[in-house]
Amino acid sequence: MNSPRSILFIAFLVVSFFLYQNWLIDTAPGTEKIAGTEQTQSLDSGIPEARTDTGVTSSSVPNATNADMPATANAQRSQWVTVKTDVLDIRIDTLGGDVVNAQLLKFARTQDSTERFELLHAEANNLYIAQSGLVGTDGTDSAAGRPTFHVEQTTFEMQGDELRVPLHLTLEDGSSLTKTFVFTAGSYAVDVIYSIRNAGTEHKQMQYYAQLKQVITEGSGNMMMPTYRGGAYSWDEDRYEKYAFDDMRDQRLNRSTEKGWIAMLEHYFVSAWIPRVEGTKTLFSRVIGGDQAIMGMMYPTTVVAPGATAEIKSTLFMGPKDQDAMELVAEDLNLTVDYGFLWWLAQPIFKLLQFLQSFLINWGLSIIAVTVVIKLVLYPLTKAQYVSMAKMRMIQPKMQALRERYGDDRQKMSQAMMKMYKEEKVNPLGGCLPMLLQLPIFLALYWVLLESVELRHAPLFLWISDLSAKDPFFILPILMGASMFFMQRLQPTPATDPMQQKLLQFMPLIFTVFFLWFPSGLVLYWLSSNLITIGQMQWIYRGLEKKGMMERKKKK
Repeated sequence: MNSPRSILFIAFLVVSFFLYQNWLIDTAPGTEKIAGTEQTQSLDSGIPEARTDTGVTSSSVPNATNADMPATANAQRSQWVTVKTDVLDIRIDTLGGDVVNAQLLKFARTQDSTERFELLHAEANNLYIAQSGLVGTDGTDSAAGRPTFHVEQTTFEMQGDELRVPLHLTLEDGSSLTKTFVFTAGSYAVDVIYSIRNAGTEHKQMQYYAQLKQVITEGSGNMMMPTYRGGAYSWDEDRYEKYAFDDMRDQRLNRSTEKGWIAMLEHYFVSAWIPRVEGTKTLFSRVIGGDQAIMGMMYPTTVVAPGATAEIKSTLFMGPKDQDAMELVAEDLNLTVDYGFLWWLAQPIFKLLQFLQSFLINWGLSIIAVTVVIKLVLYPLTKAQYVSMAKMRMIQPKMQALRERYGDDRQKMSQAMMKMYKEEKVNPLGGCLPMLLQLPIFLALYWVLLESVELRHAPLFLWISDLSAKDPFFILPILMGASMFFMQRLQPTPATDPMQQKLLQFMPLIFTVFFLWFPSGLVLYWLSSNLITIGQMQWIYRGLEKKGMMERKKKK
């Protein structure tokens, strides 16, 4: 395969990859059809019904009016409780004890904005909240209504390493229930603990549920920067699986599992419920009102004997897709940083990038350093590629003579060319294979730069203030195109087809336009790679020239 065809083939693969990436975003895989779980579009409250341990809906679910619901001894109107830590500023609604607003204090809403990024919010047209409660025979939550908790204060602020926010509820028979949110300094994971004391004369049966509910919206990416917004979960048979909004509309998720979690994803950020109990849990999804999606989990039935107490615990994660932080919270939660099918290559590249940044203290310089490391590691392939191209260029006169000699007799032409390759010790694929081997590294780094929240709003210097966004003045793409043009000048093409020659001449321009909307961090990598390659080409070609001169002197 000659050089022009190699370059055109690689360009075709890159374009095909981005089209395929967009197709994956638009058609995220769901689960198989489950009999009897077709999604209805009727309006409901979004509160799940209790289930037996086999996953079948229980007939003992309360279906009463609000007046029949268990209530606090001193019923009160819903109000919000403000909780502030060093990384979170959240609001908890006393109605149900839901987290209805969560701001991430370490992340700005937009570049140079003083407003903080708001992950959860309670606006009616942009709802995104985290709910939890108890359903079942003696549960406090149902489609008919939810309890209002009592709080001793409405403002909490972390002063030490841990902050506890208790919400209290007293039932009609004197039983008490406390829903406690436990915050830890520096952590985006919040433990939610239900403490139940049965003061009645009969056993109480209830099931804990936790769910994320949000208005269905689409991702804000484009072909160059596709982003996924939707559900995801982990269970016994699959460490990480996406469950898109369209899948939720088609059928309800219904998975029984011993371990796992459910989550809602968006670019750079994630919310997730992680179970903290043994036994078989149920992962589920629903779409209510036609535009609100729910991903949730339900525990096995909890039985509390008269005079006894019980504790039910789960963890709510609300934060950035920080792989190190998520690994500490739950197994496989870090896989929400989705590197695609090249995750096995992207993860070590990210670790290398992270290591270099630890002492370079600049993600842009770290990208350049990663490029240098990758080019040094791949130097043997690069050398083989350009040595092969040089040899192919040297035998072009002989190839032209064979074409003139055999004309249209392709069989004899092919046999003669194979004989010449053998005599000249030339591998016609030598220039293409190294390029194909380097392509997965480029694609893996593309995913790393696209998915890593560490690069969000991270500056390089001068005009590049956000490596995760396109170059505002398109300077890097233009420099990248110029470097490609210079590489072409250094590497004369042996193409005889006029169409190939014209396509190659326009290739730097095509790639420049193609890269205008790429994240500037990725363009920086490509530009750095081109500049290093130019230096390597000069070094390799000069070495070949010296070797050729020495051989000619020996022959004389």
